[in-house]
Amino acid sequence: MSKATIIKGEVNKGTASDGTSSDGNPGNREDSKGTISKRTIGKGTIFRVAGPVIEAKNIDAKMYDVVIVGKERLMGEVIRIQEELTTIQVYEDTSNIKPGEDVEVTGMPLSVELGPGLLSSIYDGIQRPLPVLRDQMGDFIKRGVQAPGLDHKKKWEFKAAAKKGDEVKGGAVIGTVEEMPGIVHKIMVKPDVHGKIESIKSGSFTVDEAVGELEDGTELKLFHQWPVRIPRPVAKKLMPETPLVTGQRVIDGLFPVAKGGVAAIPGPFGAGKTVSQQQLAKWSDADIIVYIGCGERGNEMTEVLTEFPHLTDPKSGKPLMNRTVLIANTSNMPVAAREASVYTGITIAEYFRDMGYDVALMADSTSRWAEAMREISSRLEEMPGEEGYPAYLSTRLAEFYERAGRVIPLGTDKAGSVTVIGAVSPPGGDFSEPVTQGTLRVIKTFWALDAKLAQRRHFPSINWLTSYSLYQDTLSGWFNKEIAPDWSDRVRQMKTLLQEEEKLLEIVQLVGSDALPEKQQITLETARLIREFFLQQNAYHEVDTYCDLKKAYRTMGLILQFGQKAQEALGKGADIQRILGIKTKDRIGEVKFDKNHDALLNLLEAEMRKEFDAVGAE
Repeated sequence: MSKATIIKGEVNKGTASDGTSSDGNPGNREDSKGTISKRTIGKGTIFRVAGPVIEAKNIDAKMYDVVIVGKERLMGEVIRIQEELTTIQVYEDTSNIKPGEDVEVTGMPLSVELGPGLLSSIYDGIQRPLPVLRDQMGDFIKRGVQAPGLDHKKKWEFKAAAKKGDEVKGGAVIGTVEEMPGIVHKIMVKPDVHGKIESIKSGSFTVDEAVGELEDGTELKLFHQWPVRIPRPVAKKLMPETPLVTGQRVIDGLFPVAKGGVAAIPGPFGAGKTVSQQQLAKWSDADIIVYIGCGERGNEMTEVLTEFPHLTDPKSGKPLMNRTVLIANTSNMPVAAREASVYTGITIAEYFRDMGYDVALMADSTSRWAEAMREISSRLEEMPGEEGYPAYLSTRLAEFYERAGRVIPLGTDKAGSVTVIGAVSPPGGDFSEPVTQGTLRVIKTFWALDAKLAQRRHFPSINWLTSYSLYQDTLSGWFNKEIAPDWSDRVRQMKTLLQEEEKLLEIVQLVGSDALPEKQQITLETARLIREFFLQQNAYHEVDTYCDLKKAYRTMGLILQFGQKAQEALGKGADIQRILGIKTKDRIGEVKFDKNHDALLNLLEAEMRKEFDAVGAE
């Protein structure tokens, strides 16, 4: 649980009468020294219990205040206030809770601790560190257990970057901590704090110890808290003009996503959503990865939690967990915590963005998040919308995805970004259902997974006819400059061939491929090479799991070279069967699994020229 509600293992004891800061910001309830203020906890009693939703009487609370419920001291959050009744969603199982038990108000919204120690951590939906809880009580977490999000005993080596007399404001970097080898954690002034530094020092500190102080008495520490439902402010939003390179050919080649962009992966059960998201988390060129397992099956999250610590970062050669934060909230965990988990994840992502890092956030899956909202809404007896989802579903989806972006953070000129990639699990693969449609209104890259492709063992099962990327034109300049001037032309040719293939396959089903004109037979064969040797990728193969852009570019070129030379040979009167019998084209697939791909590509290009020269000489 976060420090917003727990200090040294005790419930926070409260603040001023209205719970606001001197600047009136409801998200800031700390006193001038940076510690939680002394609000007297209001006590009330439980009036009604309906699953995770509880109604309480006689408590003085504000919307989204955190409360402590019942004898087992379960954590909850105020979500509705109606005259003397206050509605609370509880983040834990409410079994054995009954009317008449006490409800205590902490005076703080649900907040997370932001500071050194986030990276390599594994949290639940409300930022309780799961390894710490497991060490305390084994594999089954008991109710009412609380633990701070950061380690408050560990000392960090702080190097001051600011000095006495400096005027600082929100977002300013006052120093650094090397959180992980090669990863610098910038210690920033909280966004709503400003003033002149009275004192600051380098040295070894815990997150609770002050490293400096402002003239007004505000203490500067290695961490601060931030309410999860309030987006962190920025200085300026920028256009997304750089691609998030994922190492997945079908994405980087045909449907790229920009850093700071938003993408969705919808697909039915078994189509490969989770594996696709894990591939993006493993191989994308983001500086920091935040992976939210929101309502997924326990065995899938177990695979993530056991596999990630053993993965090696291809950029640094160090463990991938060094730059990863995992949030695990499986389908059998309380629904209210599932609803909060995406906010916890996006807030942590925004924090690293404010340091100038590029962050990729994977939400798997937003459908389970929407189902949690639907369950809570029904217990609140709200008017249901389409398929029982709350009427505000689209608004919540938009609010979440719109926290992505490439920005200039407060207090610095270095840009940072949050790229949000959400998996959607439409029942039966029906993309017309509300969550998919609500997502489509706000995202710009759509990777539609196809059950039929998955059944044919074509992975990733991204359907190239229904998927799209609205970043294609924006990013083409980067690809043409950084990879090759004709990158966009090759991508356009491949998409055209795949679209033509779809039309021709309808005819083939009626009359057979031999009845097609010879030019169209070559089109079909070239499209087959694109599908099998470029779009298909083996996530579990040591080499093929990741494909760099240069390799993808050359593979595209070799396939298109076959199509071009085949059409030229046909125009010169070559026999179609001899053209389709070119052996080199079927060896293009070897490139995917060869570490020394440049040498193999050079060999295949030379052999293909020889074979076509031989065909033309006949």
